[in-house]
Amino acid sequence: VLQTHEEDDRKVRRREKNRVAAQRSRKKQTQKADKLHEEYESLEQENTSLKREIGKLTDEMKHLSEVLKDHEKICPLLHCTMNFVTVPRPDALTSCLPR
Repeated sequence: VLQTHEEDDRKVRRREKNRVAAQRSRKKQTQKADKLHEEYESLEQENTSLKREIGKLTDEMKHLSEVLKDHEKICPLLHCTMNFVTVPRPDALTSCLPR
């Protein structure tokens, strides 16, 4: 009878220990899932921000391409017969530069 009582106590302690370990494991899994969700949200925000920046830069590139195309129509450097020379004439260069 004494041995059965000790065995019962051991079973109860083992069950309690197992229950606590299972709780700890579930809590750890929940924390890991929460952390992954936070990381996901952060990356989604960063992705949205980067897409917005790509859009702005694409618009700026289109605008600058148009400005360049308009400038090429009037640029004396492009119409000069010497435009293949590596050093352009200083007076032609300054006429293209903003004042």
